[in-house]
Amino acid sequence: MQDLSKFNVVIVGGGTGMGRAIARALAHAGARVAIGGRRQQPLDETAEGTSIATKTIDVASREDTNAFFQWATDQLGRIDVMINAAGVNIKNRSMAEMDPEQWDQVLAINATGAYNCLHAVLPAMRARREGLIINVSSIAGKRAIALGGIAYSASKFAMTALSTCVANEVAADGVRVTNVYPGEVNTPLLEQRPAPVSEEHKQRILQPEHVAELVVSLIALPTAVHIPELVVKPLSQGWY
Repeated sequence: MQDLSKFNVVIVGGGTGMGRAIARALAHAGARVAIGGRRQQPLDETAEGTSIATKTIDVASREDTNAFFQWATDQLGRIDVMINAAGVNIKNRSMAEMDPEQWDQVLAINATGAYNCLHAVLPAMRARREGLIINVSSIAGKRAIALGGIAYSASKFAMTALSTCVANEVAADGVRVTNVYPGEVNTPLLEQRPAPVSEEHKQRILQPEHVAELVVSLIALPTAVHIPELVVKPLSQGWY
């Protein structure tokens, strides 16, 4: 396993949930970490007590995404690992209830946002012939399910196809792309469920730290090892 202190890591969606847990786990392991998210306050809360660098980013904007990754490169010198943990969902998850504008919002962040991050970070990795990209997706990117909803499932399937095609394309350049598909995780995204989630249910499902431990382990693997995709779910959750 590799020494994590040699890695420069950028995490998009690092202000809350799984992104926050991953950022803090990597910082405590010695990695140099820069994070981005939509709001500055959650980013500051993630960075508290660490040397994590922070900057806001709107992944739906290609211009803003490019500016963020230029900032991250200036901060770190190079980007060894990019983790995309950004994502949104909506309460109106059926075709009958969802507004077209809500579809646009979810796809812009979850699908186009993933493309924008890849587009920004890949050229330097390919030129250096080394790099790791981890997309924290969802089990909804493997199975289209009502729990995730129409727009969310479609956006995560788009991320699956995007990442798989890119992984195949850049393997010859020494760059690895991994899709992680978590099942139910106790993150603020649960607040967007159509029905409230009980505290008992939240404690029964995955916690952000569980996914963080998995991602840290992926980064520590030798560069010759490529794990294209990985499903992780709570024992209490069925495989849809």
